[in-house]
Amino acid sequence: MHWSFPIGRLFGSELRVHATFFLLLLWIGVAAWSTGGMAAAVQNVLFIIALFACVVAHEFGHALTARRFGIKTPDITLLPIGGLARLERMPEKPAQEIAVAIAGPLVNVAIWLVLLLLGANSDMGALSRLGEGTGAFLSQLASINLALALFNMLPAFPMDGGRVLRAVLALRTDRVRATRAAAVTGQILAFGLAFWGLSSGNFILILIAIFVFFAGQAESQDVASRAVAHDLLARDAMITSFETLRPEDTLATAGQTLIRTTQHEFPVLAPDGQLAGFLTRDALFRGIAEDHATRQVSEFMTDVPQLPLAAPLQSVLDALAQAPAVAVIDAGSHVLGYVTRENVGELMVLRGPGMAG
Repeated sequence: MHWSFPIGRLFGSELRVHATFFLLLLWIGVAAWSTGGMAAAVQNVLFIIALFACVVAHEFGHALTARRFGIKTPDITLLPIGGLARLERMPEKPAQEIAVAIAGPLVNVAIWLVLLLLGANSDMGALSRLGEGTGAFLSQLASINLALALFNMLPAFPMDGGRVLRAVLALRTDRVRATRAAAVTGQILAFGLAFWGLSSGNFILILIAIFVFFAGQAESQDVASRAVAHDLLARDAMITSFETLRPEDTLATAGQTLIRTTQHEFPVLAPDGQLAGFLTRDALFRGIAEDHATRQVSEFMTDVPQLPLAAPLQSVLDALAQAPAVAVIDAGSHVLGYVTRENVGELMVLRGPGMAG
């Protein structure tokens, strides 16, 4: 995720923080300072840090439960609107998806119960009394953990409750229809959240509504693509007519190749014909804009996954989630073609329901 950076690893996952998270801390601190002075600013900032520690625990609830089903979580990112655990994939068995989805809210419930044992209460009014001592602080933290658990269980896909809804629907219909229905439900609720945010002046609710609307739509499309890709191989989607570059070619040479072709990315081949890397159009434009036209392509290329011809197309889609392209190679590691998100999308359109028969 752009503008995020790692702060460490925990339970096998990289913990990342988005730069805008610090803008949230600054905004909270300044707002509290203006009304209550230094003490209020410090306690408000500490409260937000404690809150996001609970959010991290919530995301690790998902990650550690997914690990039980053989699914890794490469990283967890803290955002101003919450946390995002990037699982390699979501389990396709409804019971497993329900277990992964509810694990996060259950962590918040557990934190709420522990805080109650420490003397806190669940008075939601405590959320409006930040800065009145340790007892109020714990009550606020307990209340917001309970609120997080309830809020995340709203059936607004791709939130936790939406994933539970999708899994339940998948018990009676196929995964594509279940995802589409859950996504539509989530988008309807997103409009409600946006209206609530606008009427109350809550900017965070508006951001959550935007996230729910577009993320649900994107995941619905992804699930539909994977359904079409189920019986296809890398060979069915790869580009076989393409031009290549050499590591010693300059960016100026690459620019000329870009102009006379329709390619957006170029395999860079070593003298033995094996893949040295890929030069993307973005990297090329960035290098030219920085006046590096005479520099070698090898300085700007990036590594991409390499898969054999017979690799399932679903494996290609998994790899494309983290790379601009996937190289398709033979037994000698020579490049036979490559796959991008764009040509996979074109394949999905051609193989979709509209082409049946």
